[in-house]
Amino acid sequence: MNMKTSKSLVFRAGVLAAIALGLIAVGLKVADGMKSSAASSAQGKVTGQEKSAKQDKPAAAGATAARPALTVAVTQPTTSGWATKLSANGSIAAWQEAAVGAEVNGLRLNDVRVNVGDYVRRGQVLATFASETIQAELAQQAAQIAEAEAALADAQANAVRARELQNSGAIPAQQISQLLTVEKTAQARLNAVKAAEQSIRLRMGFTQVVAPDEGVISARMATVGSVVGAGQELFRLIRKNRLEWRAEVSSAELAKVQTGQAVNITLPDGSAASGKVRMVGPVVDAQSRNALVYVDIERSPLAKAGMFAKGDFAVGSASALTVPQQAVILRDGFSYVMRVDAGNKVAQRKVQLGRRVGELVEIVEGLKVDEKIVASGGAFLADGDTVRIVAQGS
Repeated sequence: MNMKTSKSLVFRAGVLAAIALGLIAVGLKVADGMKSSAASSAQGKVTGQEKSAKQDKPAAAGATAARPALTVAVTQPTTSGWATKLSANGSIAAWQEAAVGAEVNGLRLNDVRVNVGDYVRRGQVLATFASETIQAELAQQAAQIAEAEAALADAQANAVRARELQNSGAIPAQQISQLLTVEKTAQARLNAVKAAEQSIRLRMGFTQVVAPDEGVISARMATVGSVVGAGQELFRLIRKNRLEWRAEVSSAELAKVQTGQAVNITLPDGSAASGKVRMVGPVVDAQSRNALVYVDIERSPLAKAGMFAKGDFAVGSASALTVPQQAVILRDGFSYVMRVDAGNKVAQRKVQLGRRVGELVEIVEGLKVDEKIVASGGAFLADGDTVRIVAQGS
């Protein structure tokens, strides 16, 4: 390559470099211009939004202040006559129990036909004893009766002959008297062996243990094969399957309880049983100062003898101011209702509760009969909130 060609190439390279630098400078200026324009546009939008927000903010605040906090239904307290109750505790027991025992001595128990919980009728056979020994005694007694009857027949024949010869003088008076005495003795002997037979037959009847009354077997001590003595208890029977609640009532409240009053008894599982006062105990315990009130319980499969239950005596009636239980709210350990005024604003009102019946609760203090309260949902409201009232049930 000659010198002239080298110079030409160097010149061309310099021209190209200068063009490239120019193009880069133009591009940088264009980019700076676009950035400035975008920044100005963004600043204008932000300023416009701030102005719009400032203009809309008072309107939004006013809309929030006028919006109700909750839509609710209102109710008013009602006055109704509620039964006045007296609460008490006590045990459930059998009205009467019958002890069924053995009436024979030294016999083996052969058969037991009932168990605990069985309902039996009066005269039903509960158990039997082995009767072989008594049957043998009956056979022996029958032989003695036959012997006594033969002796009596002979004595009667001799007595008849003696009476026929009494006036003839053929037989001494002393002998006649002896023959008549033998007749009477033979008659007495026959009567004695017949009475003994009756006693043995009575014992034979005792080999069957029968129920003295209808009821439920509450205990069984009889065991097959055991030899028992007379008077030993074999079964225990709840007569008529009849139970009673023995309530303990303090002496101060005893005068409120009267015979025939209705009683609602609450069993341990929460179920209810009905009863009626049969008798008020005649004495008060000197230590507890309580008296027993005997309440007949209507038959219920859930009531069992030995249970501890509580109950309420219906001792009268009184007027009560009531509200639905849903209208009462609990806060900080106290009861409140939300009273609604004429401007549909709510005010928290502290109340004192009394008795409860179903879904109603008694208001003892803190509310008047003509005041309106929130029927439900009061727990979501605060003192001073505005509500929208709708008809209850809608």
